[in-house]
Amino acid sequence: MNERSDADGVDRIVAQWRRERPDLDPGPVQIVGRITRLHWTLEERLCRVFGRYDLGRGEFDILATLRRSGAPYELTAGQLSGSTMVTSGAVTKRVDRLERAGLVDRRAAEDDGRGRLVRLTDRGLTLVDEVVAEHLRNEARLLSGLTADERDTLADLLRKLGRTLPED
Repeated sequence: MNERSDADGVDRIVAQWRRERPDLDPGPVQIVGRITRLHWTLEERLCRVFGRYDLGRGEFDILATLRRSGAPYELTAGQLSGSTMVTSGAVTKRVDRLERAGLVDRRAAEDDGRGRLVRLTDRGLTLVDEVVAEHLRNEARLLSGLTADERDTLADLLRKLGRTLPED
């Protein structure tokens, strides 16, 4: 294999597998390996922003989900669990920490005495608005190496991949 001038670590891994196991097709590593490496890199760089506000990614997710829900910025734990794709136990831990920090509060649901609503406090709303603005600027910076057309194409391809992944 001719070495590309823009070769990266994944290209080297694929070349090694082709040399050592020519009976196998390591081609999928070109995509899955890169997605995995990008995930690790992006996660670290995204969490830097959250850390500046003493938030973890999960806590940011809760605050952002409440903010996106619109006024009065409140949801049930079940709704939060569905929107953040984590278990209700994980939501409870995150909400507990956010409540101790004064960023959310809980109240009984009017239509269900056993149900609880989680609501952004004024302090939580101010904070999440600030964090979201910085987070989106950071994401734009992280994607600045791609043109707008390239970002659109990549978004379309990733959406398609997400829809077409086989179920286990």
